[in-house]
Amino acid sequence: MDPSAVDIADYQAAIFDMDGVVTRTATVHARAWKEMFDAFLQAHAERTGTPFAPFDEETEYWEHVDGLPRQEGVRRFLAARGIDLPEGEEDDPPEHDTIHGLGRRKDALIQAVIERDGVEVFPDWLERVRQWRAAGVRTAIVSSSRNCRRMIQAAGIETLFDARVDGETARELGLRGKPDADIFLVAAERLGVAPGQSVVFEDAISGVQAGAAGPFALVVGVARHDNHDVLRAHGADVAVAALTELS
Repeated sequence: MDPSAVDIADYQAAIFDMDGVVTRTATVHARAWKEMFDAFLQAHAERTGTPFAPFDEETEYWEHVDGLPRQEGVRRFLAARGIDLPEGEEDDPPEHDTIHGLGRRKDALIQAVIERDGVEVFPDWLERVRQWRAAGVRTAIVSSSRNCRRMIQAAGIETLFDARVDGETARELGLRGKPDADIFLVAAERLGVAPGQSVVFEDAISGVQAGAAGPFALVVGVARHDNHDVLRAHGADVAVAALTELS
């Protein structure tokens, strides 16, 4: 599909994933995951007498963590490394070596980064979202992160969304994580728009899979890493490096 022939103003709603589509926070998340996992892996190697292999933010982040709720990211990465940890409890402190404890460690790191460095917005998204909203398109932001609201407030873009569905929403409603479409379907519902009149924007494989799993009118893969073919192969109807490629 030719991106220049796609006019988002033809649809009633646009639903945007946050990291990698709206905000330049995917690399921030990757660094936070690396810092957390490397400290854990170093201690684990010393306890078990095994070699220390650091977390690879260039490959392992995208394969096992990107776009997922943080506990699920912990589960998948540790499973890939053959490390078994107890699930623990949701209120486990960051010091506990449990799935929830490691998730809390990562959360504390990302909050510190937000407070220190702020949040950067992609200029192409900002340009297009203002145009589409002026044309009457309703907009929602989705994220598996429980820090979503804090991030869009720090970026000064909270007023550009008519609805927000994030990690807190998923926990409250018991929503399944990507690649299930729950989070996008709830966003469309909160916008008061049918999925068949909505466009999903995603940069993660699990995200385009989720969009393709729902009855959405269009799934736009945002290929910030020149991964157009991969996103199309996993469910994107069209892939662009920047949203300004769309009409």
